[in-house]
This record gives sequence, C-alpha cells and structure tokens, in this order.
Amino acid sequence: MTIQTLLKEIARGKDGARSLNGEQAQELMAAVLDGRASVAQRAGFAIAMRVKGETAAELAGFLRAAQPHLLPLPNAPCPPCPIWLPSYNGARRLPNLTPLLALLLAQQGVPVLVHGVTEDPVRTTSAAVFQALGLAMTHSAADLAQAWARNEPAFMPLRSLCPPLAEFLTLRQELGVRNSGHTVAKLLHAPDTPALRVVNHTHPEFAASLAELLQATQAHAMLMRGTEGEPVADARRTPRMDVYLHGVLDTQHSVPAQGGSLHALPGLPGLIDAASTAAYTRQVASGALPLPAPLQQQLDALIGARRALLAASRN
Repeated sequence: MTIQTLLKEIARGKDGARSLNGEQAQELMAAVLDGRASVAQRAGFAIAMRVKGETAAELAGFLRAAQPHLLPLPNAPCPPCPIWLPSYNGARRLPNLTPLLALLLAQQGVPVLVHGVTEDPVRTTSAAVFQALGLAMTHSAADLAQAWARNEPAFMPLRSLCPPLAEFLTLRQELGVRNSGHTVAKLLHAPDTPALRVVNHTHPEFAASLAELLQATQAHAMLMRGTEGEPVADARRTPRMDVYLHGVLDTQHSVPAQGGSLHALPGLPGLIDAASTAAYTRQVASGALPLPAPLQQQLDALIGARRALLAASRN
C-alpha cells in the first residue's frame, strides 16, 4: 500500500479513523524512518496517530520498523541480560531519580542502559544528571561495553542508539505535541540480545494496550506508571509494577500499588536541577541517606526478575 493510502486510513478523525494491522503499521513507520515519507507525510502521520491513539498491533509494527535502525550492541555483555531504562521526560516538579535507580542496579553488578534525550528546555534530563555525576555518555557499542566493565550505568542518547527515530522525535519542536515515536522509543530493545525493560506510561489508558503488546511479543518487562514519565517509582508512593517474563505476568516479582494514606514523605531534595539531584543520588548510593521504600521495591523486583530470566536461560 502507498503511504497516502495508509495515512488515509488513520487520518479520518477520532471516530472515523481505522487502525492499521501490524504489517501496515510496520510499513508506514519504516517509510518514515527510511526517509521515504515527505515532511508533510511525517507530520500528518504524527498528528493522525496523536488523535487516534495506537493499538497494540500498531505499536508492535512500529517497533519492528525501528529495530533494524538500532545501533548493534555488545554481543556478549558480562554479566548478561542488561536492564533498559528509557528516559524521555525528565523532571518537572520532582527530582529525576532514574539515574539513582540505574546507579543502584549497577552497584549490584547489573549492566544498565539508560537511553533518551539529552536536552529539554524546561525539564532536568537524565543526561544532565549523569553529567553532574561525572559519568561519561556512551555513543557506541565499545563505549557501552567499557561502562559495563567498570560496573557503571551507561547513558546513550537516542541519536546514537537509533538516529532516524531521534530525528522523528524532533517533530515535537515544530508540532508542539509528542508523537508515536516517543512511545516506540520507550519500547526499544535489541531483539537478538535478551534484556529486561522498564516500560512506563504517563496515562492509565495506555496500560491496557501496553500490557497487550508485552503479552503478544513475549516480552521481558516491568510495566508501570512512571514518575512524570520517567521509568522510576514515585518516591512518595509505590505505584503498581507488573513484571512480564516471556510475555506472562509474573506475580512473584510484580509489586502492588500502595494504598491508604501517606503518613510520612521521604526527604527528597527541594531543588530538581541536575547538581542537586546528583548530590542526592550520591548520598543515597553511598548509604548516607536512606533509599525511599518505593525505589527499594522496584530495585528488588528488577533484580529478582533478572535472576529468574538468567536461571531460565541456563535450564
């Protein structure tokens, strides 16, 4: 089908639009990422999907189209089964604790890849906090392997990890709204390298379609509502964290949402800039300050799920 025909299916408004099947979605996203779609077609695609919303089948197709553009990663990371943390939102009102989660995982010997944007005019990105922590940015498979060999978490810009997808995301600057590329970026993983992903959403209605996607693709992932869109538990109250292994909900490592009233709040820094967040991150990572309970639960769940995957791979 032509790009125009596919766009016509999805661009009929909220009530008139028809969803694409997986193959059609892959074809359309491939045209966008391969450079075969014009500027007008890319913008039309972005707005149409923003209005219509993505189905699980469409997301699976979009993801398949993006994966051939991924930077080849180390073939045999040691230890294996890295954890991927997609960081595309940053901090607006609360400190961005994605780097803290990454650092704590790395302290346990877990290879961690944080990927995302490097700059945001109004939010504190994980990239900025990594820089304030003195952790070098990675741009290649060799950089990534060296960071993991040092037992450090790695941050890789999306422009290095998947350049055409990063280019698609820049449409937000011109259109003023996010597009399907942002959701795809949060779902990225290397298909030939077993990994555990944190897949986070900002709106509850996305949870069902993402759960369907993880089940259909037999994914290894933790599905949760992120903190301001970041893949880290809210330090004030534990969110629901559903762990999927081979696409099946794993109740042993999943974490229920915290109920009831909050009786105490963690001692978070009052400022959310990169320097203040990095200082807090160092204090918690060194044990000088306590780790908020929700992050401890997320950390334990991810480490437990990863151990289960490694044990299954040896059997």
